[in-house]
Amino acid sequence: MATASMAVTLPTFTPLEDSLFLTLYARALDNRRSHPILGDATADQIVRTVDYDYDNLDVDTNLILSVALRAKKLDQVVSEFLARHPDAVGLDLGAGLDSRFERLAPPATVDWYDVDFPAVADARKSLIPEHPNVHVIGADVTDPDWLDAVPSDRPAIIVADGLMGFLTHDEVVSLWNRLVSHFPSGEIVLNSYTEFAIWIAHHARGTKTVADLVKFPGMDDPREPEGWNPKLKLVREIVLTREPEVAEFPPFWRQFNQLMAHSTKLSRMSTIVIHYRF
Repeated sequence: MATASMAVTLPTFTPLEDSLFLTLYARALDNRRSHPILGDATADQIVRTVDYDYDNLDVDTNLILSVALRAKKLDQVVSEFLARHPDAVGLDLGAGLDSRFERLAPPATVDWYDVDFPAVADARKSLIPEHPNVHVIGADVTDPDWLDAVPSDRPAIIVADGLMGFLTHDEVVSLWNRLVSHFPSGEIVLNSYTEFAIWIAHHARGTKTVADLVKFPGMDDPREPEGWNPKLKLVREIVLTREPEVAEFPPFWRQFNQLMAHSTKLSRMSTIVIHYRF
């Protein structure tokens, strides 16, 4: 892995590939807080290593907290699944420069696959430590062929952090159907967006760098995917405003989230995490 003294300049990414820096920087800034929510030291190291105009991202406290908390909730679901299925396949879709495998440190019996565009996959290889059971697949997740490289005879935990907003509704449905049919059983956990949250993404200051890339129309009912495939069942909608980590937020954002927590509808206006099994 590159040391902090060696500045690494990555090749020019497309705007969609470049969107990974928003969440990467938010995780790094969370790590620099006196009481981090996620505490992702690898993200912080990558940000200090890669030469990039982070100031242009305009990341505010709310985004830092939201990104860190949703990543922590996704990690928890993945960790619990791997504890029950130590022979599982882990799949991180649109992995960007997220070092989830580093944070979770699953047993050597787990085969982990990080999937993102080829340019991002190459960047991962130079910035994130290699492990014998971690495989990086350089592909567009909407391409049906990349799944051929992934074992289909073991239970799978599929995680996607920030990906859903960048896919059309049809792309999401067809991707999920491919995943469900590929594996014998498994779980899918991701952060989702209501129609209002998508509207916010198009207009908020903190997401201005990705606003034009958001294609998903939003999903107000977390049970909707049960209609996409008969095997899909909602396990839980994780409403972030009601999670215990909110107590560690700075005073204003703690009070704001505690107020929002009284209403599921209001809470869904920000990030929610949804968890399915099949």
